[in-house]
Amino acid sequence: MPDERIQVAINNWGPRMISNGVDYNDFVRTVSGVERWDQWLDAWTATADVHRDLAIAARAAGHHLSAGEAFLRAAVTYHFSKFVWVLDPARNRQATQSAVASMYEGLAIVDPGARRIEAELDGGVIAGNLRRPSEHSERVPLVILLPGLDSTKEEFHLWESVFLRRGMATLSLDGPGQGESGFTMRIRHDYEEAVAAALDALADDRGLDLGRVGAAGVSLGGYYVVRSAAFEPRLKAVAGVSGPYDMAARWETMPSLSRETFTHHSGASGEDDARERAAKLSLAGVAERVQQPCLVVTGRLDRLVPWEQTKRIADEAPNSKWVLYDDGTHVCNNIPFKYRPLVADWMQDQLG
Repeated sequence: MPDERIQVAINNWGPRMISNGVDYNDFVRTVSGVERWDQWLDAWTATADVHRDLAIAARAAGHHLSAGEAFLRAAVTYHFSKFVWVLDPARNRQATQSAVASMYEGLAIVDPGARRIEAELDGGVIAGNLRRPSEHSERVPLVILLPGLDSTKEEFHLWESVFLRRGMATLSLDGPGQGESGFTMRIRHDYEEAVAAALDALADDRGLDLGRVGAAGVSLGGYYVVRSAAFEPRLKAVAGVSGPYDMAARWETMPSLSRETFTHHSGASGEDDARERAAKLSLAGVAERVQQPCLVVTGRLDRLVPWEQTKRIADEAPNSKWVLYDDGTHVCNNIPFKYRPLVADWMQDQLG
């Protein structure tokens, strides 16, 4: 039998991995061969290496589309090798770099118009992935996609596509404590500073209509979008999926992998320090300041962020719309065909 942390990862994040691009057969095959948590990164890295090797071989043979698709599969698989695996920071960083490199190699083929965006913030650098819809020559609205505690821009290729098909550009952002930006910056409660820096970096982009900017966040990103809307007026609409109202509210019952991940990405000295830092990520006195249209979505079966906590955001944001899926788990990743079109269509309606 796998140890408790492996079973937690499978139970809580299996649907997420598959809905974001991990092949179901890879998932079953890889997790079946892992018995201890310390084996997780090696097992998933080996699976990612298979896709990267396929990509390199296809590119050498001139089969560029096959190469691009395989690079993107490698990217998301490298990402999930380390997403809550923080036993060895050096190896976590190496896997992160492999995910980033594979993503850009894949995008260079399947979406050559994609562009890397960097912005300085308090001595560090935040990185984002900008993509534009095809067949749109006019200036288009922009949706900033915000990851959560353990997600990154490399996880968002399929999520981006939902908005792109509806004529909106996307900027998937690695903010403080997220992905490669986490190499130089720790988690911070005032995420609006990262959003502001990213928007400043796009100020001269003539293909974007920066008068029509929205943001959508998942999990802890559902906190980040609401916090950002309260203090960044350039955001015209926000949507959060399974966002916590108070990150520390269920600290003791949070999965140990999530506590370890928060401790690592926040730079805390230990779990007590991490809990104190998590308590700063609260929307008390903040959600009520959000005047923009605010869509709040979650699932009744969420075991990571109870739906009642997410509903507090909708209860306090004055211009909110609340959607609860009775059959949804965390971030409703078991029903992406429901929540993703809902969020994208709502955002399209708000931004025009």
